[in-house]
Amino acid sequence: MLDTNVWLDLLLFDDPRTLRLSELVDASCVRLLASAATRAEWQRVLGYPQLGLDTPTQQRLLQSHDALAFRVDEASAAIADHPAVSSRLPRCRDPDDQMFLELAAGAGAVSLLTRDNALLELDRRCRRAAGFAVCRPETWLAGFSATDGPADEAGGKVPRTDR
Repeated sequence: MLDTNVWLDLLLFDDPRTLRLSELVDASCVRLLASAATRAEWQRVLGYPQLGLDTPTQQRLLQSHDALAFRVDEASAAIADHPAVSSRLPRCRDPDDQMFLELAAGAGAVSLLTRDNALLELDRRCRRAAGFAVCRPETWLAGFSATDGPADEAGGKVPRTDR
Protein backbone atom coordinates (compact mmCIF):
# COMPACT_ATOMS: atom_id res chain seq x y z
CA MET A 1 0.00 0.00 0.00
CA LEU A 2 1.05 3.59 -0.56
CA ASP A 3 0.98 6.70 1.54
CA THR A 4 -0.36 9.91 -0.01
CA ASN A 5 3.01 11.25 -1.13
CA VAL A 6 3.80 8.07 -3.05
CA TRP A 7 0.36 8.28 -4.69
CA LEU A 8 1.31 11.83 -5.76
CA ASP A 9 4.60 10.55 -7.18
CA LEU A 10 2.76 7.80 -9.06
CA LEU A 11 -0.22 9.71 -10.44
CA LEU A 12 0.65 13.40 -10.52
CA PHE A 13 4.40 13.84 -10.73
CA ASP A 14 5.13 10.78 -12.89
CA ASP A 15 8.20 10.25 -10.74
CA PRO A 16 10.53 7.88 -12.63
CA ARG A 17 11.17 6.05 -9.34
CA THR A 18 7.56 4.85 -9.46
CA LEU A 19 7.49 3.75 -13.11
CA ARG A 20 8.17 0.11 -12.22
CA LEU A 21 5.46 0.24 -9.55
CA SER A 22 3.00 1.49 -12.16
CA GLU A 23 3.97 -1.39 -14.44
CA LEU A 24 3.49 -3.93 -11.64
CA VAL A 25 0.07 -2.52 -10.81
CA ASP A 26 -0.94 -2.58 -14.48
CA ALA A 27 0.19 -6.22 -14.71
CA SER A 28 -1.79 -7.10 -11.55
CA CYS A 29 1.39 -8.20 -9.78
CA VAL A 30 0.65 -5.95 -6.81
CA ARG A 31 -2.53 -4.60 -5.29
CA LEU A 32 -2.71 -1.08 -3.89
CA LEU A 33 -4.92 -0.69 -0.84
CA ALA A 34 -7.08 2.24 0.22
CA SER A 35 -9.70 2.90 2.85
CA ALA A 36 -12.32 5.60 3.17
CA ALA A 37 -9.88 7.55 5.37
CA THR A 38 -6.89 7.29 3.02
CA ARG A 39 -9.09 8.19 0.04
CA ALA A 40 -10.42 11.25 1.90
CA GLU A 41 -6.81 12.27 2.61
CA TRP A 42 -5.98 11.86 -1.10
CA GLN A 43 -8.94 14.03 -2.08
CA ARG A 44 -8.02 16.67 0.51
CA VAL A 45 -4.37 16.81 -0.60
CA LEU A 46 -5.39 17.22 -4.25
CA GLY A 47 -7.07 20.47 -3.21
CA TYR A 48 -3.91 21.97 -1.67
CA PRO A 49 -3.27 25.38 -3.28
CA GLN A 50 0.47 24.65 -3.59
CA LEU A 51 -0.32 21.85 -6.06
CA GLY A 52 -2.22 24.31 -8.25
CA LEU A 53 -4.64 21.68 -9.57
CA ASP A 54 -7.88 22.79 -11.18
CA THR A 55 -11.09 20.92 -10.40
CA PRO A 56 -11.08 18.73 -13.55
CA THR A 57 -7.50 17.63 -12.83
CA GLN A 58 -8.37 16.86 -9.21
CA GLN A 59 -11.32 14.77 -10.38
CA ARG A 60 -9.17 12.92 -12.92
CA LEU A 61 -6.57 12.11 -10.25
CA LEU A 62 -9.26 11.00 -7.82
CA GLN A 63 -10.72 8.71 -10.50
CA SER A 64 -7.25 7.33 -11.31
CA HIS A 65 -6.69 6.59 -7.62
CA ASP A 66 -10.07 4.87 -7.35
CA ALA A 67 -9.40 2.78 -10.45
CA LEU A 68 -6.08 1.52 -9.07
CA ALA A 69 -6.93 1.18 -5.39
CA PHE A 70 -8.48 -1.91 -3.85
CA ARG A 71 -10.90 -0.55 -1.24
CA VAL A 72 -10.57 -2.18 2.15
CA ASP A 73 -13.02 -0.30 4.33
CA GLU A 74 -13.23 -3.20 6.73
CA ALA A 75 -9.59 -2.73 7.74
CA SER A 76 -10.39 -0.18 10.43
CA ALA A 77 -13.05 -2.48 11.81
CA ALA A 78 -10.57 -5.38 11.75
CA ILE A 79 -8.17 -3.39 13.91
CA ALA A 80 -10.97 -2.39 16.28
CA ASP A 81 -12.05 -6.03 16.57
CA HIS A 82 -8.51 -7.16 17.38
CA PRO A 83 -7.32 -5.02 20.29
CA ALA A 84 -4.17 -7.15 20.63
CA VAL A 85 -2.98 -5.99 17.19
CA SER A 86 -4.14 -2.44 17.83
CA SER A 87 -2.31 -2.24 21.15
CA ARG A 88 0.93 -3.59 19.61
CA LEU A 89 0.77 -1.33 16.56
CA PRO A 90 3.29 1.48 16.98
CA ARG A 91 2.05 5.05 17.21
CA CYS A 92 3.35 7.40 14.56
CA ARG A 93 4.58 10.75 15.83
CA ASP A 94 2.46 12.32 13.07
CA PRO A 95 -1.12 11.42 14.04
CA ASP A 96 -2.29 12.02 10.45
CA ASP A 97 -0.15 9.08 9.32
CA GLN A 98 -1.54 6.58 11.83
CA MET A 99 -4.34 5.66 9.41
CA PHE A 100 -1.75 4.18 7.01
CA LEU A 101 -0.39 1.89 9.73
CA GLU A 102 -3.90 0.86 10.74
CA LEU A 103 -4.91 0.10 7.16
CA ALA A 104 -1.74 -1.91 6.53
CA ALA A 105 -2.26 -3.93 9.71
CA GLY A 106 -6.00 -4.36 9.34
CA ALA A 107 -5.83 -5.38 5.68
CA GLY A 108 -2.88 -7.71 6.10
CA ALA A 109 -0.63 -5.67 3.80
CA VAL A 110 2.90 -6.89 3.18
CA SER A 111 4.41 -3.41 2.82
CA LEU A 112 3.63 0.26 3.32
CA LEU A 113 5.57 2.30 0.76
CA THR A 114 6.51 5.79 1.90
CA ARG A 115 9.29 8.36 1.99
CA ASP A 116 7.98 9.84 5.23
CA ASN A 117 10.63 9.55 7.95
CA ALA A 118 8.00 9.45 10.70
CA LEU A 119 6.66 6.24 9.13
CA LEU A 120 10.00 4.80 7.99
CA GLU A 121 11.38 4.85 11.52
CA LEU A 122 8.58 2.44 12.54
CA ASP A 123 9.62 -0.32 10.12
CA ARG A 124 11.05 -2.80 12.64
CA ARG A 125 8.25 -2.22 15.12
CA CYS A 126 5.58 -2.73 12.43
CA ARG A 127 7.25 -5.96 11.31
CA ARG A 128 7.20 -7.31 14.86
CA ALA A 129 3.74 -6.03 15.82
CA ALA A 130 1.78 -6.53 12.61
CA GLY A 131 3.97 -8.34 10.08
CA PHE A 132 4.31 -5.63 7.44
CA ALA A 133 7.34 -3.69 6.26
CA VAL A 134 7.56 0.10 6.01
CA CYS A 135 10.01 1.07 3.29
CA ARG A 136 10.79 3.44 0.46
CA PRO A 137 9.24 2.54 -2.90
CA GLU A 138 12.59 2.40 -4.65
CA THR A 139 13.97 0.00 -2.03
CA TRP A 140 10.94 -2.23 -2.33
CA LEU A 141 11.05 -2.12 -6.13
CA ALA A 142 14.78 -2.82 -6.29
CA GLY A 143 14.23 -6.20 -4.73
CA PHE A 144 10.95 -7.11 -6.39
CA SER A 145 10.80 -10.11 -8.67
CA ALA A 146 7.69 -11.80 -9.98
CA THR A 147 8.72 -15.08 -8.36
CA ASP A 148 10.27 -14.02 -5.08
CA GLY A 149 8.32 -10.87 -4.24
CA PRO A 150 9.81 -7.65 -2.94
CA ALA A 151 12.90 -7.15 -0.84
CA ASP A 152 12.49 -5.36 2.43
CA GLU A 153 14.39 -2.28 3.63
CA ALA A 154 17.07 -4.50 5.17
CA GLY A 155 17.52 -6.50 1.96
CA GLY A 156 15.67 -9.64 3.07
CA LYS A 157 12.72 -11.05 1.18
CA VAL A 158 9.17 -10.13 2.12
CA PRO A 159 6.69 -12.97 1.53
CA ARG A 160 4.84 -12.53 -1.74
CA THR A 161 1.10 -11.85 -1.60
CA ASP A 162 -1.36 -9.92 -3.69
CA ARG A 163 -1.32 -7.03 -1.28
